[in-house]
Amino acid sequence: MTQHLGAHVAGGVTRFAVRAPLAEALDLCLFDGNAETRLPMARKGDLWVAELDGDLTGTRYGYRAHGRYDPVGNLWFDPAKLLVDPHALELDRRFIQHPRLGQLGEDTADLVPRAVVTGPLEQAAPAPPRFRRGGLIYEVNVRSFTLLHPDVPEAQRGTIAALGHPAVIAHLKQLHVSAVELMPVVAWIDERHLPPLELANHWGYNPVAMMALDPGLAPGGVAELREAVAALHEGGIGVILDLVFNHSGESDVHGGTLSLRGLDPAAYARAPDGSLINDTGCGNTLDFSQPAVRQLMIDTLTHFVRHCGIDGFRFDLAPVIARGPGFDAHAPIFAELAAEPCLADRVMIAEPWDIGPGGYQLGHFPPNWLEWNDRFRDDVRRFWRGDGSLGTLATRIAGSSDLFGSDCRSVNFLAAHDGFTLADTLAYEQRHNHANGEDNRDGHGENFTWNCGAEGPSDDPHILVRRAEDVRALLGTLFASTGTIMLTAGDEFGRSQQGNNNAYCQDMPVDWSARDLALEAHVATLAARRAAAGDAFAQFPDDGQWLAPSGAAMQPHDWDDPATDGFTHQPPSGSARPALRISRSAREAGLI
Repeated sequence: MTQHLGAHVAGGVTRFAVRAPLAEALDLCLFDGNAETRLPMARKGDLWVAELDGDLTGTRYGYRAHGRYDPVGNLWFDPAKLLVDPHALELDRRFIQHPRLGQLGEDTADLVPRAVVTGPLEQAAPAPPRFRRGGLIYEVNVRSFTLLHPDVPEAQRGTIAALGHPAVIAHLKQLHVSAVELMPVVAWIDERHLPPLELANHWGYNPVAMMALDPGLAPGGVAELREAVAALHEGGIGVILDLVFNHSGESDVHGGTLSLRGLDPAAYARAPDGSLINDTGCGNTLDFSQPAVRQLMIDTLTHFVRHCGIDGFRFDLAPVIARGPGFDAHAPIFAELAAEPCLADRVMIAEPWDIGPGGYQLGHFPPNWLEWNDRFRDDVRRFWRGDGSLGTLATRIAGSSDLFGSDCRSVNFLAAHDGFTLADTLAYEQRHNHANGEDNRDGHGENFTWNCGAEGPSDDPHILVRRAEDVRALLGTLFASTGTIMLTAGDEFGRSQQGNNNAYCQDMPVDWSARDLALEAHVATLAARRAAAGDAFAQFPDDGQWLAPSGAAMQPHDWDDPATDGFTHQPPSGSARPALRISRSAREAGLI
């Protein structure tokens, strides 16, 4: 970690350092309640530094930057704006959205969180990642997953601490979860359009302080995450953080000045005409051609590994980290991450697409990275919907060699936080996002879903039977597939979002009293069968037989013949991997 940035206590001195190369002056702002003391900082190259006698652990602080205000020239200096340290590790409150955040001359000290001087942090015990390819990743929205859990103490519900509760860990172990993947837990801000609609961002994919845990999710700060990770590790479960390094919550030119924009606006990528590049759909894009941006990401990852014991990271809209401005499979960030001793062995997972030019990069990340495979999701859905190819299904189950070659790096999933839940995939043909306040225009339009005969909830026994069959066929396909598999929390027992496929601004906690216990038991059985095979699902076996329903070897024409009902794959003799069978007519899939 770049120890010279942020606030650090050592040798009876507290040192503050922040990067602001174009600022003309910088103030360190110390807070005692609402009383603010401003101290001038000294320039040291591109940095501004202040050293104060004493151990100031627990002190609240921020910065104010002086200089030209010229948005056309990408200069946003406004001393009325309290700025959050980009290297802050803890904040004293959550971000709140307000028009004054983007208005010149309007003071924001009453709106913006203050960073907290943490002092020296306890180190997590070094250990290899508790995850290996072929395992099960369980995607978790911390608040939603734990808020209504009946066995978690009320004071812990909705927080990271709840993940370490024995009842939560027992549920994860029942599913043989290899690692939980936590949706964003660092401090974020609502998008500007949400407060007027009386809505809020409940997913967290709009961060401002990349290193600071959100105080609402982690009121106990860094220690809370470290202790939860330790409890999960004790249960044999790894922890992966979903991080957003493609944009920040400062948004477009109409957004607030909260941190980087007011300190180092060159952190955001700009087109030749000076306008902000928007490869993210969120108003701005972090510029990974800038060494300082890459260093902020490396410092963040290093902090979470050293101080919390994190096993790996998933990167939202990951092509952005390799842009400059176009995507480069050999971008500097990959070598820099590999060169960091505490990061070189971590699990790295890409969401391999963004909305910029050339943004779909599935299969193009480094060989040691895993990648979310949306082709698996779509092709498996299409097959069981009735309009997909048997040959394509086999390719996806066998590890998507058409995308990854012989080294399977696929993260296979049926549903994720973004899109329909698994249950809603079989209950809705159309999105139902009216509650989001955008006239049902947001969210993906094509989802390859089917409703089994009725849109939404139904008490028709035939429809319910069909949905039960189809969800088991989908899950059987997932748990029989080669590669790492991912399940979103609650999909194992039928969680619904009432057809909303972009529920980022909807407060939808998991209802533990409404679980489909039969489905949950079925998923536990699938997981146990897969886990018993050890690492056998990390790669597809070179040998083995593909058999038609007749027992004869599959022939080339069988794979695309709609009359072919399914297939069986028989692994080579001595393999720990069970055989798998697909039957279109029986709506059955899985290991045998």
